[in-house]
Amino acid sequence: MMTVSENNVTIKVTPPTEGLFDLMIFARHADSRDPYNWVCSYQIQCLEPHNGEKLPENPFHFWGLHQMATDFGIKENSHKGELLVAPQGTLLLTLQTSRPLLTMYELVNKDLDAALSKKCLAAQAEEEKLSCHVLCPFQGYYRLSVFVKDLGGSTFRNAANFLIRCLRPVNQNELFPSGLSMNCGSGISSSGHGLSNPSHPAPIITTKLGKCNITFHIPTNVEVTTSLSKDKVINAKYPLERYVLVTHMRTKVSVCVVLPESGIYKVGLFGRSKESKDFVHICDYVIRCFSDPSWPPFPRVYSAWRRGCVLLEPRTGVLQEQSWVRFRVKVPKAYQTIVLGQEKTVLRRTPNVVWEGDVFTGAAGTQVKLAAKFSQHCSSLEVILAFEVEGGSPASLGCSG
Repeated sequence: MMTVSENNVTIKVTPPTEGLFDLMIFARHADSRDPYNWVCSYQIQCLEPHNGEKLPENPFHFWGLHQMATDFGIKENSHKGELLVAPQGTLLLTLQTSRPLLTMYELVNKDLDAALSKKCLAAQAEEEKLSCHVLCPFQGYYRLSVFVKDLGGSTFRNAANFLIRCLRPVNQNELFPSGLSMNCGSGISSSGHGLSNPSHPAPIITTKLGKCNITFHIPTNVEVTTSLSKDKVINAKYPLERYVLVTHMRTKVSVCVVLPESGIYKVGLFGRSKESKDFVHICDYVIRCFSDPSWPPFPRVYSAWRRGCVLLEPRTGVLQEQSWVRFRVKVPKAYQTIVLGQEKTVLRRTPNVVWEGDVFTGAAGTQVKLAAKFSQHCSSLEVILAFEVEGGSPASLGCSG
């Protein structure tokens, strides 16, 4: 096990059996591509072998930070020494950087395949810090390799290789969700798209209530949309997209998430500017909930749900049959706002620009739609939101916060 600093090399050897061994050391100039030259040899006599577990394969030969790590933009790491211990199977590695860097990580263990390995890492890249949350599903030794490049760089370079020893593994059902990007939480990517002042800078959100509200400040020319996913959905009655509601206010975006069941979810944020037609990925969040939530979904959202639209009441997309429901909603630039259900209800506009009124839901199985006219001279209505009407007690229907 070789660790190399700017002017020092340390080699630790664990002979596999008793006997006499030759250790040959080769070297070359750090900037050279020439073959390594033999420098010296040692004879090691092992009287009693160490019967510990083998180290993970390391094709990069060195452990710890690369001897030129400062040239790569890495100033220091959170763990001193080449061995990192994860007593409960979890580890947070942080690297302080002198400039913004993009990263990739590789986690290797003798029992870990490539697909499972990707569910063990959640990476965050900030202006002066790189973070990687690591989960270890098996006991034993792991190699965590770090690759970095500058924002305009073409190739990733191996900047560090850490040896992790896991004493007690985490449950495989508690690994991160599939498909996480290298941009989790707030950081270079979110600020590059104009998002600032995050309510949740860290990438992992744990909730006992089964709901959370992620907010960012955004420029007026940026629009945000989201995706919600889970590796194994068991009891959700509606598509997971119905359990997220995005609200654009004047200088802020709110991503409200409610969970239909316990588990680990991925929330993906995507954005586009007025000049762009397509949404591009911004960042991901991991939401963990191990209580037993069963929130109903939000209403179905249509394209007329624009910047400035705010749903005040009801905050759930499932309404109880044969009941009166108070509607309160902000719809900027609307000339008239109407709720279409068992009967048509015209909402009245209050002095503080909120459209409100009481609506009778009607029979179970019907749909209640919120619609608006945006011009005095236009006869057609644009549907904004749609609600389901179901039977059952109000308590069983719940209320999305």
